[in-house]
Amino acid sequence: MASNELERRVVVTGLGVISSLGHSIAPLWENILAGRCGIDRITAFDPAQYDCQIAAEVRDFNPGPAFPSPKELKRTDRFSQFGVYAGHQALLDSGLDLATANRDEIGVYIGSGIGGLHTTEEQHSVLIERGPGRLSPFMIPMLISNMASGLFSMYYKLRGPNFATCSACATSTHAIGEAWRAIKMGDASAIFAGGSEATIVRMGIGGFCAMRAMSTRNAEPQRSSRPFDKERDGFVMGEGAGVLVLEELGHARARGARIYCEIVGYGNTADANHMTAPSPEGEGAARCMRMALRSARLDPTQVSYINAHGTSTPQGDICETQAIKTVFGEHARKLAVSSTKGATGHMLGAAGAIEMALCAKAIQTDLIPPTINLENPDPECDLDYVPHTARQQRVDVVLNNSFGFGGHNATIAARKFTEV
Repeated sequence: MASNELERRVVVTGLGVISSLGHSIAPLWENILAGRCGIDRITAFDPAQYDCQIAAEVRDFNPGPAFPSPKELKRTDRFSQFGVYAGHQALLDSGLDLATANRDEIGVYIGSGIGGLHTTEEQHSVLIERGPGRLSPFMIPMLISNMASGLFSMYYKLRGPNFATCSACATSTHAIGEAWRAIKMGDASAIFAGGSEATIVRMGIGGFCAMRAMSTRNAEPQRSSRPFDKERDGFVMGEGAGVLVLEELGHARARGARIYCEIVGYGNTADANHMTAPSPEGEGAARCMRMALRSARLDPTQVSYINAHGTSTPQGDICETQAIKTVFGEHARKLAVSSTKGATGHMLGAAGAIEMALCAKAIQTDLIPPTINLENPDPECDLDYVPHTARQQRVDVVLNNSFGFGGHNATIAARKFTEV
C-alpha cells in the first residue's frame, strides 16, 4: 500500500437524521439546543401493562420521498425505512450528484443493533395464530439487520463497499469508524455511514423492562431520561436513524462540497467483562478513547468536547465518568461533556450516528448541546456536563463515545477542518 493512501483525509459532508425531535438535521439541532425533549407516553401500542410506558417515538413519519415506489415501501421494516430515509437526507444535505459520480467508489455502511423487530413480532403472531403457510415471503429480508444498508445501495445504485455493523448501542459509531478506515485505505471515495433502530414494540419494551434497564418515571416523561443525575433510574427507548456522508478530501474538494468537520481517529475495544455491565471503572471505555486519540495523533489536552454515551443508567454513567478521568487526568475538569440522550432517548444502534451528527454541528457552530434534566448531580459524576443550557464555546476537537451490550466500545475523534 502506498504511504499516501494512509494519509488520505476523510471529511463529513452530509448529515441525515430522523428522530423524535426532527426529521432532518435542522429541526433536530434547533430542538437540542433549546433543551426540548422528545419523550412522551407510548402511542404505538397500549403500554399500560408495562413497567416503562414512555419512549421517544418518531411521529408523522412519511418515508415515501426516499423510496422508489409505494410497493417497495410495503416490503420494508420500519428500521429500514428510517435508515433509507436518513441516507436520503444525508445525500440531499451533501449536495453529492450521483448522476455524475462514480458509484463503484461510493459505499454504504448502515447498521442496526436489533434489526426488524416490528416484522419479527408481527410475523411471529401470524405463525402462532394462522400457521407457517401464512408467513410473508418477505419476512426474512424485512427483519435481517443488514437490509437498510442493502436497500439504500440498491435504490441509489451505490456499488462500493457495503455491509452492516451490529454491535448493540455501539453499532453506528462502529459503522462510521469502519467507513473512515475504508476511505483511508483507498477502498472508497465516499461512504454513507450510520445506523437505524425501531424497537418501540411490545417485544422490545417488554424485553428491556424484564432486564430492569429502563426508567419507570412514567408520570414525568419529559424528565425521565436524566444522564448523570442522582435520581436517574434507567434509560428511555428512542427510535430513528442517523447517516453521515464521509468523503475523501480530494473527492469533496473536486465538487466544491461544504465540509462540516474532519474525522481523524477511531477507537474500537472490548470490555470482555459481562453481557450487559461495563468493565469496572470504565477500563474498556478508557482504552477505546485512548485508541481514538492515538490514531488521530492528538494529545488529550487538545479535546474540547465529549459527546458522552451517557444513557441515564446508574452504573453506566459512573463508569464513563471514571473512564474520562482516567484518560484526561487534570484536563477532564476543563472538558465540556454532555449527553443528548435526555432529549432523544436512547436510540440503541442509531444513537452514535445521531450523536456524531450533533458533534459535527457543534464543531461547525461552536455550540455545545446541553445535558437536560441534570437537576441533582450524582457526586460520583462530577465533571462539567453542560447542564440545561447550550454553551457558546470554541469547539476544535470532539470525541463521540458509544458503548454496547456485549462489551463493545467505539469512539470517534473529529476536528475542525483546516486545509493543512
